[in-house]
Amino acid sequence: MLCVALPGLVISTEEGQMTGHGLEGFYRAGRRVLSRCEIRVAGREPLAVQARMVSADRARFVGTLRTSPQTGPDPDVMVERNRFADGTERITLLSAAPRPLKLPVEIVLGTDLADLGAIASGHAGPDLPASVHGSGLRWSCSTGNASVTAEPPPSDSLASAGLLRWELDLPPGGSRTIELRVRPAGAGPLRAVGRTATSPLAVARAEGDDPRVPALLRTSIEDLQALLLRDSANPADTHLAAGAPWRCGMAPADALVAARMALPLGTGLAAGTLRILARTQLPGSGRQSGMIPGPRRDAGPHLPPLCTGTEATLLFPVLLAEARRWGLPDEETEELLPTAERCLAWLRTTVGDGTYLHDPDPGGPVRCETQAHAHRAALLGADLLEACGREGGAALREWAQTLRTAFRTHFWVADRGGGRPAAACAPDGSPVPHLGAAAVHLLDTGLLGGGEWAPGLLDKVRTEHLARLLGSPAMDSGWGLRGLGAKEAGFNPFGHRAGAVRTQETALAVAGLAAAGHEREAGSLLRGVLAAAETFAHRLPEMYAGEQRTEGSAPLPHPAACRPAATAAAAGVLLLTTLAGIRPDVPAGTVTLRPVRSAPLGEIGLMGLRVAGAPFSVRVGRLGLAVVEEAADGLQLGV
Repeated sequence: MLCVALPGLVISTEEGQMTGHGLEGFYRAGRRVLSRCEIRVAGREPLAVQARMVSADRARFVGTLRTSPQTGPDPDVMVERNRFADGTERITLLSAAPRPLKLPVEIVLGTDLADLGAIASGHAGPDLPASVHGSGLRWSCSTGNASVTAEPPPSDSLASAGLLRWELDLPPGGSRTIELRVRPAGAGPLRAVGRTATSPLAVARAEGDDPRVPALLRTSIEDLQALLLRDSANPADTHLAAGAPWRCGMAPADALVAARMALPLGTGLAAGTLRILARTQLPGSGRQSGMIPGPRRDAGPHLPPLCTGTEATLLFPVLLAEARRWGLPDEETEELLPTAERCLAWLRTTVGDGTYLHDPDPGGPVRCETQAHAHRAALLGADLLEACGREGGAALREWAQTLRTAFRTHFWVADRGGGRPAAACAPDGSPVPHLGAAAVHLLDTGLLGGGEWAPGLLDKVRTEHLARLLGSPAMDSGWGLRGLGAKEAGFNPFGHRAGAVRTQETALAVAGLAAAGHEREAGSLLRGVLAAAETFAHRLPEMYAGEQRTEGSAPLPHPAACRPAATAAAAGVLLLTTLAGIRPDVPAGTVTLRPVRSAPLGEIGLMGLRVAGAPFSVRVGRLGLAVVEEAADGLQLGV
C-alpha cells in the first residue's frame, strides 16, 4: 500500500504494523526516515481487521482488542491508524467497554536512514541507535538524520529500545489520539504540490451509468496530484514524477506523455513540463544539438534498447501544438516556440537526405514507433510554425509525405490474414515482423485545427487490418492490450515489453481506434482496462501481467510496476474523455465533439474539465449523442 504526496512517500503492508521488513517505511525525497512503527496496547498487538486507501496520500488501518476475557468474543477497543504520506501517523483508540479503561500504549520506532535504491537491492544497513529528542526520538548517521515527535508527549521514552510509552485513560465510549510526526531533522512540514491552491490540474468529476467511471477519474486525478513535483530552480514550474516507488524523479518522455494525456485537466501541467525540459535541451551544433536528453529503455526481446531522448524530442513540439489547441495562452506558446523549432530542426538534420529517422546508434534499426512519432511531430510542428508565423512548415510537410509513401511500402508485412505493420526494419532492410503494442502509435496521429486528426502513416485499409489485429485474442487479453502478441516468440505475460499490459498503450489504442471509427475494438479494450482498474481499487499500475482473462480471474500485479504511475493515471483521464471525443481548437474559438457512438459504458457525464482556461462539461447519452453543458464564453461548437 503506497501513500504518495511527493516528495513524501509511505509504504505499508495491509497489517498496518510497520516492521522494517522489505520496503516498509516513511520516505522523504527517496530516503527512508522511519522503517519501524509498531504499536502494542496492554502488551498486545491489535488484530488487523481492515486496511484501505482513503486517498492517494492516506491509508487507514483498523485493528481490534479484547481488554477483558469476561466480555466474550467481542472486541471492546478499536485501534484506528491514519497514515499520511507527509510523515504523519494519527493513532486513535476508541473504547466500547462498559467501564473506564487504563491502557498502557507502547510504540516501537526505528530507522536505517537508507536510500530507497539500496533498500530495493537488499543493501540497507541495520537500524541506527536512537536518542531521546524533545517529545520523541532522533536518529543520525553520516548521510542524514531524522526525528519523530509525539503529541501528546509520551510519559516515558527509552532510546535503547526505540520505545515511546503512554498510560491512556479511556472512559466508556471515549477515545484518545496520539499523533506522530516524522521528519528529516531540520525539515519543515511537507507541502505537496497537488495539495496547494496552485495545482495545475483541474479537479474534474464524472458520473454515469457505470459506477466505476467516477471512481476511476477521481483516483486518476488524485494520483496525478500526488506525483506532482516543483522544479527546484524554478518553483513556479511543475512536472510529474514517473511513478512511485521506483521512479520518483523526472523521466522526460513519461512526463511529456502524461502531460499530453492530461490536457483535458488544463494546460498548466503541459506548460510547466515544457518549460522544465526546454532548459535541458542540448545546445551547440553537433549531431545531438536540439535533443531533449533521456535514458535508454528496454524494447523487448526482438529489438535493442530504445533512446527515450528521441521520443522526448519528438513529443515536445507535439505537446506544445496540442496544448495551444486546448487553450495555452499565446505568450506561453511564443516563449516555448524556439525550443520546439530546435527539436524540429534536430529531426530534419538527423534525417538529412534520407527518408527514415534511424536509431541514434550506428547500425541501429529503423523503428516503426519512431517513424510514427516523427511523422506526427512533423505535421503538428508544421501546423504550429505556420500558425505562429514561422518558416519551415512546408519542408516538414513535404518530408512527412515522403515518409508516408515509403513507410507504406517498406513497413508492411504481407501474410494470409491481410498483413501487419513491421515493428522495425533491420539495418539490411529486412522487416522485423513481430506484432506488439508499439503499433498503437500508428493510430496516435495528433490533433490539428478544426477538430481534425492529422493523417497517419497507414492508409484506411491497413488501419482496418491493424484494428482487427489489436482486437484479436492474441493482443486483447481481456484486461487490456498486451505489449507483445501471445503467439509471438519471446512472449512473457510478465515481460516488461514482451507481453505485459501497459496501461498507457492500452489508452492510446482505445483513443486511436475510436478516432479511426473502430469502436468495437476500442470498446472491448476499454471495458477490459476498466475491469482491471476495479481490481486495483481504480489506481491503475503502469503495467500488469498479460494473462488471458477468464471467468472469476483477476489481473496479476507486476512486481516491478510503479503504482501510482504518471502515464497510468493520465491514461485514466484519456480513457474517459475519449468517450466524449473532445477536440478543441481554442485559437479558432471552437470545440468539436466526436463521441463514441456505441456508448460502451452507457451514459457518462464529465464535469469540471478545462478548455480555454475555463470549466468545460459534457454529457454523452446512451445513444452516443454528446451535449456541452458548460464552456468558456465565446467558444462555439464545431461541426
